[in-house]
Formats: sequence, C-alpha cells, structure tokens
Amino acid sequence: MAAIDEDARRVYFRSPGSRDRAAAALRQEFPGLTATPVDVADEDWAGRSQAALTAVRIGTIIVTPPWDPVWGGDSGRSVAATPEPLVRVVIQPSMGFGTGHHATTRLCLAHLQELDVRGRTAVDVGTGSGVLAIAASRLGAVQVLAIDDDPDAIASARANLALNPGVDVTLGTLDLRRAGWRPFDLVLANLTGGLLTAAAGALARLTARGGRLILSGFMESEERDVLAAFALHRVERRSQEDEWVCVTLAAA
Repeated sequence: MAAIDEDARRVYFRSPGSRDRAAAALRQEFPGLTATPVDVADEDWAGRSQAALTAVRIGTIIVTPPWDPVWGGDSGRSVAATPEPLVRVVIQPSMGFGTGHHATTRLCLAHLQELDVRGRTAVDVGTGSGVLAIAASRLGAVQVLAIDDDPDAIASARANLALNPGVDVTLGTLDLRRAGWRPFDLVLANLTGGLLTAAAGALARLTARGGRLILSGFMESEERDVLAAFALHRVERRSQEDEWVCVTLAAA
C-alpha cells in the first residue's frame, strides 16, 4: 500500500473541466505544487450520509429512521420494553425534509410535549416530512391536518404516514394564504422567520380562541420581528438551541 502524504489534500469537483482549471490555477500560483487529477466514481453521497442517521430522543418521543436496529424496525428492543412509555415516530430521511436531527424540529417536539393535546385539533403548517403532525397524533391530538405547498413534501409525508400505523393525519397541498380553514386548537409552524412574519395573520386566523401556536424555524436575530408580527399573542414558553428559537404562543 502506498504511503499517504499527510500534507496532501483531496478536493472534489462537479466536473472534470472545473477540476482541471482549478489545478492549472494552483500550479500557476504555487510553482512546484503537485496537483494530480483523480476520477472518483459517482456515488450517492447524500444517501450514504442519511443512511448513517440513527434515532434521536426528545423527551418521551423517539424519532427514528426505519433501519435503526433498536427503534426503527421490528427487531431489537421495543418501545414497550423501556422503563418509561415512549412515543415512536418513524421517518424516512430525505434531502429536504425534517428527520428530528435539526434543532428546530427538536425544539418543536419538546414544546409539543409541554401541552396536553389529547382530544385537541391540530394543524401542521409546512409539514415537510410530517414529523410534527405524526407526533401530535401519537400524543392524542385528533383531526390532525398537515399542509404544505410543495407536492414533494406531501409525498414525503404520505410515505412516512405509511411507516406509522395507527396515526390519523390528513394531508393537503395548499397555500396557507389562500386556505379558508376553521380554527384549530393547536397550530404548529416550523418555517423560516420571513415566512412566519409574512403569514402571521393567516396563522393567527387558524388558531382557535384560547388555542396555542408553536413557532420555530427562525433565528435569535429574527425573533423580535417574528414576535412583533404576533403582538396580540402571549409568549408562554421560549427555548433556544444554538441560534435557533422556538416559542409557544397563547391566542387571545
């Protein structure tokens, strides 16, 4: 086996042309530098990284990919065998939608468990993978609606619903700003700060009197603007992980 030079660096490029141009520029800038082109087989790097994901626990909720040897499949230790009752949410990881590993998803799931949602209606706005809607249903919410304006997100959520038998969630490909829905007891919205601010009026109309909104997806630097857009609501709980913020608001 050939020895590996500890000073060597490998840089990946999307095309041979961009690789060769970069190598030529480096040789010109640094005379004597050795830059050797290497062809690497095209591999599904995103798929491989997702395949390495394992279950994550937030409170009493376990969010797990289907292949996790402990939580995801039928083999291994079951949820019922643990010292305390746990809620399992199975999510097939995909490129654009939540798996429970992002701070904002974890924050929303933590806030969700602070509320008694049994028998309450809920809507998950911008559902993505459906993880929040599935968790709400598992915790006892009824008439759970998961909406998104991205058909790919709805397809992802539908696939994940199939991985969670017994969950009762209705899916819809809808633009929140054009939807006329009756109010819900609980509104979940893990969006961006800009979207939360722009959709504040619609989200407020979706919330029943005395209901709750769980908002996340925004950073600490955006918090003032987001809360100003919901000025008629009272902040019941706030938590933060790194730069990401989550709030539970009480509707008037």
